This record gives sequence, structure tokens and C-alpha cells, in this order.
Amino acid sequence: MRIAVGSDEKNYLTDALIAELERRGYELILFGPLAGASDPWPDVGRAVGEAVVSGQADQGIVCCYTGTGVSIAANKVPGIRAALCHDAQTAAGARKWNDANVLALSLRLTTSELAREMLDAWFATECPPEEQATIDRLRAFDRVAGA
Repeated sequence: MRIAVGSDEKNYLTDALIAELERRGYELILFGPLAGASDPWPDVGRAVGEAVVSGQADQGIVCCYTGTGVSIAANKVPGIRAALCHDAQTAAGARKWNDANVLALSLRLTTSELAREMLDAWFATECPPEEQATIDRLRAFDRVAGA
């Protein structure tokens, strides 16, 4: 699986996140300071979103100080369902009920251990077929917005 990972800064959490994803065997596509660029959070969120929608990546992970900015930026890309998560239960719920395709994390609040727990929940949870009608309604919003 290919994962687009972006952040507006590189720090201990992003290093731990990248190491954990690589340990799990995922192919990573890095954006922003993680790729050696100095992109601000709006550009990072959008780039990760575009990588997912285009099929370059299967899913995405975005980070900024609160996680809010990159989730907003990613969600501006039609077809992206970015979810700001602070615990494993929310990450699982975002996948199960929202078919979220981008995980947004706070660099301020997320510890390495918590990130691992959220990754476990995120990758272990799928959107069940009975949620498809609701997700289709959400996808229709993209079409209404001119996507």
C-alpha cells in the first residue's frame, strides 16, 4: 500500500511516524519538510489530498501543530475525507462510518505511542457495505460543488 505523508514541519513525531509506517512495509510518498521542501500546511494538505485522489497514493496522513489546518486543506480536494483524530477509537470510527482516506494528526497532542495505536485502528478498520449509501451521499456533495 502506498501512503502519502505530509507535514508542515519535521520533528520527533514525524520521524517516528515514518519509521513506523516503513516498519509495517508501506511505500511512502513524502510531502513538505518531510521531503525536504518548506511548504506551509495549506500546500501540504492539498498535495497529500491530490496524491490520494489521483491514485498516486492509496491513503494519506497529514500533520500540523493542531492537525486542523492540514485537515481543512486536504478536505478542499474533492474526493478527500480527511479526519482529525486524537485517539484510536476516533480513527477506527472515521474509517468505519466515514470511509476516511486521510488521517490528520496534531503534532502538539500526538505521542509516538498514540500514533501507533491510531495507525493500528486506522489500518485494521474498513468501511462496511451497509455504510455505502451514506458515503455515496457524501460523494454527491463533491459533484454539487463542481468537482
